[in-house]
Amino acid sequence: MKNLFLLSLLLSHIIFAKDITPVSCFSSVGFVNDFVVHENLLYVANDMGTVDIFDIKTAKIINQISLPPITSSMNKIIPADILSVDYLDKKVLILSVGENAYRNVWIYENNTLKKIIGEDKKLTIKEARFAGGEKIVLATLDSDIILHDMSENYNVYNSHISQSAMGDISLSDDKEKIVFCDESGEVKIIDTKNSNILQKYSSQNVDNIFKVAYSNGVVITAGQDRRVGVYQPNEEAYHIKSGFLVYCVGISPSGKTGIYSSTQEGVLQLFNIKTKTKHDRLIGHKGVINQIKFINENELFSSSRDNYVLQWKLTK
Repeated sequence: MKNLFLLSLLLSHIIFAKDITPVSCFSSVGFVNDFVVHENLLYVANDMGTVDIFDIKTAKIINQISLPPITSSMNKIIPADILSVDYLDKKVLILSVGENAYRNVWIYENNTLKKIIGEDKKLTIKEARFAGGEKIVLATLDSDIILHDMSENYNVYNSHISQSAMGDISLSDDKEKIVFCDESGEVKIIDTKNSNILQKYSSQNVDNIFKVAYSNGVVITAGQDRRVGVYQPNEEAYHIKSGFLVYCVGISPSGKTGIYSSTQEGVLQLFNIKTKTKHDRLIGHKGVINQIKFINENELFSSSRDNYVLQWKLTK
């Protein structure tokens, strides 16, 4: 009887699943690398040296943060490629590529741009995120995690987390945990304040993890092995197989709804994390998905490796 109920539930999801189209499209001046949403503003980092700031209601650019250009190895003046952007307490955190491929870290506050870590430090940072207060987390390609105190301009720690190349990081909402993944297929939960490893997950991906998402204790991963790994508290881990490389994943604040890039054409597949059932698809992207971020249980934004960020509203 239980199996019959589960089968009928699965069939109902399949029958009533539908394709959802975006409610808004935001066009950046360059290819999008990262974005962050705060209240009614969307901050979009691109490869043309700007963070475009959109009014979400109008989908129009209302301001831009422009970084100074750099000199390339061919001695040409080119825009600074902005790799990540974050927002906290009226401050914007920006990570960009500098000369010789080393990184610059910037803070934008009160209409003023300030470089807080320069390329002279010779760091190959992949992501920079606010960790609360005056601290930021820097994750390098070499799998080093750095907790940097901006007020005192020093590193609280610089810890080597893995022998494998870093894939992605995600911070918990309270900033107390860093979720770290790498090309070995392993996920580590790290204590932000001291870099101690609290937990490891390694059973669901057998190859490089491109992206990781974390919310309400639930971890989901996007793998080169065409798997979406799912780890829940007090539940057996599992994975969903995709027909294409899974480049990106996202998770709702409650940890109940997951989403992953499922095709080369940029289709996003929603699924119920508890029941493992797939339901609606999000149709509208043209390129490879690189970011998916839920704002609440029924609203999310996503970007692909082109100029566009799309806004979606899910039907209940």
